[in-house]
Amino acid sequence: MQSQTSLVLEDDSPRGGIWPKRRRQILDWLINDTRNERFIDNLLVQMCEKLRAQDVPVARATMHFRTHHPQWLGARILWTTGMTEAKIATFGYGIENTPQFLKSPVNEIFSGANEVRKNLEAMRDGDGHHEFYDELRREGLTEYLAWPMDHTLGKRHIVTFSSDQPGGFSDEDVEFLRDLLPALTLVTEIRLKNILARTLLQTYVGPHASEQILAGATTRGSGATVGAAILICDLRDFTTISDQWPRDDVIELLNAYFDAMSEPIERHGGEILKFMGDGMLAIFPLSNPDACRNLLSAIREAEGAMRDLNIQNERDGREVLRFGIGVHVGDVMYGNIGSRRRLDFTVIGPAVNVASRLESLTKEIKRPVLFSRAFVEMAGCGAAMESLGTFPLRGLGEPVDVYAFPVE
Repeated sequence: MQSQTSLVLEDDSPRGGIWPKRRRQILDWLINDTRNERFIDNLLVQMCEKLRAQDVPVARATMHFRTHHPQWLGARILWTTGMTEAKIATFGYGIENTPQFLKSPVNEIFSGANEVRKNLEAMRDGDGHHEFYDELRREGLTEYLAWPMDHTLGKRHIVTFSSDQPGGFSDEDVEFLRDLLPALTLVTEIRLKNILARTLLQTYVGPHASEQILAGATTRGSGATVGAAILICDLRDFTTISDQWPRDDVIELLNAYFDAMSEPIERHGGEILKFMGDGMLAIFPLSNPDACRNLLSAIREAEGAMRDLNIQNERDGREVLRFGIGVHVGDVMYGNIGSRRRLDFTVIGPAVNVASRLESLTKEIKRPVLFSRAFVEMAGCGAAMESLGTFPLRGLGEPVDVYAFPVE
């Protein structure tokens, strides 16, 4: 094995410390040269390549992170020899209760172990070890190491290394890898916090608003004028449903309704700005020339999803859900509005008010989706619409020509 570039640090003075045990080029790189690398998976690839260049026989490495994501409990980043890009796999909630996970080395670390080290060469079929180790052996690996990366406030994540060298890792290799842990923990925590901030903002304010906020749009009153097709949706008779049904059933009904409405909107390029109780506000920015057509497609798909949901609700003895949607188009003020300490990133303006009044009008004229003339003309869909006449809208000066899908 070639000598590894290092310097033993010896300092018995009162200002001395215990880390690092040796100075190494990889430590210098982790601390000083990774600040411009945004993604953890790229860091893992680069680190493993540098380890192999230093003759540390790493042939497989993983990082396991628990995330704050509405769909995923955690993620695994995997690198093996020759890979120029790591593979990222996500894991849903509930996996932590499966027998496969409970017996895994990853769960040992999450449960408090400070190290898992397995000599894969010494294992034999049928000796009671976890089947995961058999998979590693079939890949030609000889030793497996796992350590915790303890982030702030007890948040524990995991890094693993596997060797393909006969005899596994030497004691010097293990010392080398263990000496990287404090620096690796720091650089991964910084990036995981960035991912967490982005995920939470996307979850609660949507992808476009989250990017604006992360870019620094946090001053009250900051924003821009945006041309958009506006959709406001509201669930009918929700007060009655919430009074009559148990809380958990109401939440399940509401989530199913929002899934049926939201997924087509997001799939067609719309952005959901907020949920308001049982209501929803979404926009389709006119920077996309197909915005109006995309909105129409989203509504049609949402109607189909609601029909399927109501079939299931009837089978389950639950309420059939009805909704109202108002659609308009125009310029909106898009930005930060609120108090000095609590802001909302949203849209306001006359165009939003028109969409809201159209949604309310659906209750009176018993049509589930109403469009303004301005939207119909911009979308070029007048031939496919039914004109319902001109209606005064509360709080608005001029009456509005209103359209709907033809009754089938």
